Amino acid sequence: MSNALTQKILITFGFLFAYRVLAYVPVPGVDTTVIASFFNGQGVGDMVNMFSGGAIERFSIISLGIMPYITASIVMELMAATFPAIGQMKKERDGMQKYMQIIRYATIVITVVQAFGVSVGLQNMNGAVLIDPMTFTIITVVSMLTGTMLLMWIGERITQSGIGNGISLIIFAGIVSGIPSAISNTMTSVNTGALSFLAVLAMVVIIFLTIFVIIYIELGERRIPISYSRKTIMQNQDKRVMNYIPIKVNLAGVIPPIFASAVLMFPLTMLGSSDNEYAKMVADALAPGGMAFNAATFILVVFFAYFYASIVFNAKDIADNLKRQGGFIPGVRPGEHTKEFINEVASRLTGSGAFYLALISTLPFILINSIGAAFYFGGVAVLIIVQVALDTMRKIEAQIYMNKYETLGSVGL
Repeated sequence: MSNALTQKILITFGFLFAYRVLAYVPVPGVDTTVIASFFNGQGVGDMVNMFSGGAIERFSIISLGIMPYITASIVMELMAATFPAIGQMKKERDGMQKYMQIIRYATIVITVVQAFGVSVGLQNMNGAVLIDPMTFTIITVVSMLTGTMLLMWIGERITQSGIGNGISLIIFAGIVSGIPSAISNTMTSVNTGALSFLAVLAMVVIIFLTIFVIIYIELGERRIPISYSRKTIMQNQDKRVMNYIPIKVNLAGVIPPIFASAVLMFPLTMLGSSDNEYAKMVADALAPGGMAFNAATFILVVFFAYFYASIVFNAKDIADNLKRQGGFIPGVRPGEHTKEFINEVASRLTGSGAFYLALISTLPFILINSIGAAFYFGGVAVLIIVQVALDTMRKIEAQIYMNKYETLGSVGL
């Protein structure tokens, strides 16, 4: 392993360690035991805990996690797809900097709104707040805003200087950190007789089956064959020319479930601790495990799968590059016909991928919940863990190959 790769891995682990330390830094002026007991066993608390790495039950300064940043990204992606000027801004180098700056400002606004809502909700809980309400609100907003900004900075630094996507790795680390606690709770339930051995065995089977399905589909792709003219082959005989176009079954990746979770967590975070009767009704209706929550998750995942696939996959660029390189799809005319053919294939795959993502995001949780698990388990968590692990492994392999080529090049010189 090269020094450069080792350095990147160490930087990644260092920032993730800092993230885990922040999860244990509480907001001043609260009784964390009251908050932990309130969230214990509640669907929304378990789900938020999953994404924040247990920070919410400790009422850490990073209790909101990275979700405000993701919510801001969703809003900007929707605006970029709706307004051509914003979409064009995203394509330009200087414009991309402005685009990211707008996301950061939007993150601040969303964080302040959510932190204010949480502080007001906690003031309605008996014994949760230990100081003056106005002072507590100010401290909470400032602390949570600082925590979210630190997470956003950590995520960007990992992406720039470490290995993998920083935001995804932060969510990954938060979910993985809850695995020991989940195992401990399950063992306690078995020892007390709350769970039978057969129930635990069924959970293990569901979890491993979910992992197998995710890996199988995530590695699946449709390969569209490409042919080249004899002239093109002769000109590129010393170069490696791809003889197929790979189109993944799941074009959108892990983004749709994350976006769907962020959209659902926003109202749950705001309404979960409110004493308003109507707010409680909405929070209860959208609580994880309920029919409304699962239906909303399914619909949102399908929507974001189609939406994000349309952004990341551009059939026109692929067709143009293929024509420029002298390649063509057998039986399909170059240019517009090639674009339409690739679009048709991608649309069919996106439909299958969207249904798979929606099913994985809802079905495992329904099955596990019906057994009576002592922890929150959703397909979204497994999907994020598997996808981030696969993506990080690919980037490590790419870095290793790049270092080999650089070494061979320096030796040749």
